[in-house]
Amino acid sequence: MTTPGRAPSLWTKLPITLRAIIAGFLITAAAGNVWLLLLLNLGVQLAAVIEAIFLALFLWWARGGGPPSAAKTARAEAFRHAKLTPKQWLWGLIAAFFFAATVHASIVLLFRVMSYPAAAFRHGYDLSFIPSQPLRWVAVLVSAASAGICEETGFRGFMQQPIEQRRGVSVAVFISSFFFLTLHLTKAWASLGMLPIIFGAGVLLGLLAWSAGSLIPGMVGHFVMDVGLFAYWWTGIAGNFTARPITEVGVDRPFLIACCVFASSLVVVLLAIWRLRQAASTN
Repeated sequence: MTTPGRAPSLWTKLPITLRAIIAGFLITAAAGNVWLLLLLNLGVQLAAVIEAIFLALFLWWARGGGPPSAAKTARAEAFRHAKLTPKQWLWGLIAAFFFAATVHASIVLLFRVMSYPAAAFRHGYDLSFIPSQPLRWVAVLVSAASAGICEETGFRGFMQQPIEQRRGVSVAVFISSFFFLTLHLTKAWASLGMLPIIFGAGVLLGLLAWSAGSLIPGMVGHFVMDVGLFAYWWTGIAGNFTARPITEVGVDRPFLIACCVFASSLVVVLLAIWRLRQAASTN
């Protein structure tokens, strides 16, 4: 609604779906790049402290605190500021951890079918400027927390939630997942084979936010997923993937185990999402 006697702004004239897409992208990009700027200019320890303070303030603002006061209610709704019951916490955490397992198992399966492009995955993630291994782990953990909080707030909150209200869950999850995918297309590791994995991760996170009525389980799952991505696949500080494609070595036990982990983890995630939605409906 507009104030009587005041012409609507250009922003309010835009369709709600377009406004949600723009807001989600801007919030994700603006908040998500603060950590990189701090890390490159201040060093790990000071940057980590400042980033922790920034993320706390960002969450406070996203939940409806601070200016602009006219948008407090809209921000609180977009953040899905719902109080979770113990049962919802249980299923939310189960969904979060098995979501991360699903994503990592799918990457393993991908690079058992095709060769792992280590150089592409490591491009842009060199932590050699950080002097010690413990500080590199600090950088990994803060990077994962920053991505999990900022991307879930932007994509599953400010982008997806308003579209859910206008277009329904299916359309909203598809749109947020599509733009989640486009955000990562600039990465060297975003090969053709990775695209379904990125999009699928977005779909699961979107369903998790909708079913829980909260962004917290998705943030936890995103954080756990990104700790593995940063530490293992992107920087190598936790080890290196050395398995060869099955076209060279044949179908072996590790490949079959990865298949079982992927299938069982995906089933658990979908079950947890269903149980979360049941619990939310009951409440």
